[in-house]
Amino acid sequence: MAIAVETPHGEARAHLHPAAEPRAALVLGHGASVGVDAPDMRAATEAALAEGVSVALVEQPYWVAGRRTPAPARQLDAAWVAVVERLKAGELAGLPLLVGGRSLGARVACRNAEGVGAVAVLCLAFPFQPPGRRGKPAPDRAGELDAVRVPTLIVQGERDQFGRPPEGPRRTIAIVPGDHSLTADLEAVAAAIRGWLPGVLAAAGAVAPPAE
Repeated sequence: MAIAVETPHGEARAHLHPAAEPRAALVLGHGASVGVDAPDMRAATEAALAEGVSVALVEQPYWVAGRRTPAPARQLDAAWVAVVERLKAGELAGLPLLVGGRSLGARVACRNAEGVGAVAVLCLAFPFQPPGRRGKPAPDRAGELDAVRVPTLIVQGERDQFGRPPEGPRRTIAIVPGDHSLTADLEAVAAAIRGWLPGVLAAAGAVAPPAE
């Protein structure tokens, strides 16, 4: 089910994949130049659903409008928060909230995790230190990760050209085969998420339904 959401910077869209008996919700944002149908986002969706976590895949307004150049960070953040708050008040109401995304979407989720009340963050291919351009040093996004105060999983390709974030007190790094696309071994991506989710959900009080 797709839901149109008006944001301060145009219409966004959330694609809902509800779990049969949801005990939490995961909201994921897409990358800069690939949409919510990216293979690793599909793998993450399936892994979350298997753990009883409903998933919402969010398309930013620039993507909905047919543009492929990302909006400025402040616009991405404002649109993201508007969508998450709309979902929290509606279809995902009452569920512990996990947020995340792929590459650019992961950065947006990290910057706004505290503001939306997330209990955990899932990053797919976090662009930690993109290659330098024109002889200038590459920007380091460590501050965006360090600002996250809740458990965080980063699934990173072993040959990712955007580098490898370090482990941290609340940060787990899962290295899987492949590069920044995370398409080389989608089962490894899903397995990393399935292995991380139960502990996070238990800590958030998201109890699994009793076995039949």
